[in-house]
Amino acid sequence: MINSEPIIHVGVVEHALSIEGLFNGQFELPTTIRLSGAFSVRSIDGRMVLFDAEGIEVMKGMEILCKPLRAATFTLKGVTIGINFHWERKEDQTFEGSLRLRIGDDGCMTAINDISVEGYLRSVISSEMSAEAPIELLKAHAITSRSWLVAMLERQNRGKNIGATAVRSLESDAEIVRWYDREDHTAFDVCADDHCQRYQGITKIISASANEAIDATRGMFLVHDGEICDARFYKACGGLTELFENAWEETPVPYLRSVSDWTTTYPPVMTEGAARAWILSAPEAYCNTSDGEILRQILPSFDQETTDFYRWTVEYSRDELERIVRKRSGIDFGTIMDLVPLRRGPSGRITRLRLVGSAKTLVVGKELEIRRWLSNSHLYSSAFIVDVERGENGVPEKFVLRGAGWGHGVGLCQIGAAVMAARGKNADEIVLHYFPGAGLQKLYS
Repeated sequence: MINSEPIIHVGVVEHALSIEGLFNGQFELPTTIRLSGAFSVRSIDGRMVLFDAEGIEVMKGMEILCKPLRAATFTLKGVTIGINFHWERKEDQTFEGSLRLRIGDDGCMTAINDISVEGYLRSVISSEMSAEAPIELLKAHAITSRSWLVAMLERQNRGKNIGATAVRSLESDAEIVRWYDREDHTAFDVCADDHCQRYQGITKIISASANEAIDATRGMFLVHDGEICDARFYKACGGLTELFENAWEETPVPYLRSVSDWTTTYPPVMTEGAARAWILSAPEAYCNTSDGEILRQILPSFDQETTDFYRWTVEYSRDELERIVRKRSGIDFGTIMDLVPLRRGPSGRITRLRLVGSAKTLVVGKELEIRRWLSNSHLYSSAFIVDVERGENGVPEKFVLRGAGWGHGVGLCQIGAAVMAARGKNADEIVLHYFPGAGLQKLYS
């Protein structure tokens, strides 16, 4: 395990032919060139060309490292956030640390922020959570985010980066099973969007409470069996958390097992009867909250656009569902006759779903691929039951999906953790609830 604070490389912009920004103070470029103010970068004949505010060429290269002087920051224009989510949008973002610009063989450019782990976490906590969130939640999230990040870096350093490709799959004529690793980047360590951890630099004011949470937990990690924990998180579990192997590779992780999001131990939701009873009820759970004050404190403004996260309903006409599935899967099922859950995890999340069509019948998994196929962006979760309204000829007219939770359900439930903090639980109690069997250890000061 590590014994000092690492520097990480965060991919902020990818696949760009042009990048525009602003150096807020002086930055030193290679060959000791210094630049401040507006700048732009263009991909020209397979090389990057950096221009100043007057449009004068400053330098060319395949990689350009821009280092801040005297705590200068930089702003990137039109950064896309929420990629492929329903709230996807662009915004200008400002960052501390260095700006590293790279160009690939395809002529597309990447903007990378080189920053210390603790500096990165200050932004992640402010980006993932509101500044008014309970301090014990912010501490718990800091420990969780730090652990996930450095566990991923250590796997890379040991040559165990299983996510060299983004998509892992097992496919046949009868079944498509896919899962999506987070550590799939080759030009940098993590991306700045929700695919890894939401990171917006210092675009949002980093609150005093976020700084306090980072300082109070500096160098603190979840550990298990001599290794830093791969500590995953998401918005809301729906009452029960999920097994790691039901979202990613078939390797059980001892501290990523299913737990109740409450003081009572709920039985696993593995059968269709149990799933229907579970989802159509609203059992007590930390994440079963409609407290607007708590939600405003813990959710950024665009996440507050989602209000029905604990129990939710989505309705499709048959024609609409067929269009979505055809677009998202690339497969024409003909007339979709049924959606049949075949296998569920203990949280009720479906890991195998059979799509029955007049032209093709196929089983799809795992949970994220199911969510992708059945929505123009993502379903909130794969913990849902299916009701089909049929016409007199037996052909479906409407599909109604009633579901629970928001996200993959593995590890820390952010909304549940917020309610725990609001009810007086401290950060240690929160993280050890969601990561059973793990311990806490300070690895650097």
